[in-house]
This record gives sequence, structure tokens and C-alpha cells, in this order.
Amino acid sequence: MNGYLLLALAIVAEVIATSSLKAAENFTRLVPSVLVVTGYVAAFWLLMQVMKTVPVGVAYAIWCGAGIVLVTLIASVLYRQVPDLAAWLGIGLIIAGVAVIQLFSKMSH
Repeated sequence: MNGYLLLALAIVAEVIATSSLKAAENFTRLVPSVLVVTGYVAAFWLLMQVMKTVPVGVAYAIWCGAGIVLVTLIASVLYRQVPDLAAWLGIGLIIAGVAVIQLFSKMSH
């Protein structure tokens, strides 16, 4: 399977797990706790598969950048933790950094 497709699946699994942490309430709520554990196990297994074909630095940059952006968006909806202007600027810089690595770095080829 394509490494970048696996990376997308790994990111989705990680975002589900991270977004469920608050709802798990220190692992006292079953369903969110199961989402946390299974999400992280799936995410790291998928990330290991990704690194067979995608350079580690590139995979990790995309993983982190996409995870930060997606978790922030989900937290703003689920937990009403709405980012302010400075947070959006920071998120924009993260996206720009990942784009620079992917588009211009020789390590991504």
C-alpha cells in the first residue's frame, strides 16, 4: 500500500486517540479510553509501516503538522477551545514548514 496513504490513516488514528484523551477522564470512561488505546496502537503500527517507504523526517513532519492542525480543529468543536489569532498564525507556520519540507527538501524524494 502507498506509504502516504498509510501515513494518512496513521494520522487519523492518532487524531482520534488524542482527541479522546480529555473525554477518557484519566481512563475512567470506557469508550473514550478504548479509543485512546486502540487509536495510539494503530497509529504507531501504521507509522512503522510508513517508515519502510517514506523518509523518517518527512513522515514525522507530516504526522506532527497534520496532527496539530486536526486536533486543534477538533478541540475547537468538541471542547470549545477556539484558537486565537496567535494560535492560527502558529498553525499557519507549521503548515508552511511541512510544505517546505515536502516541496523543496531533497530528503522528501
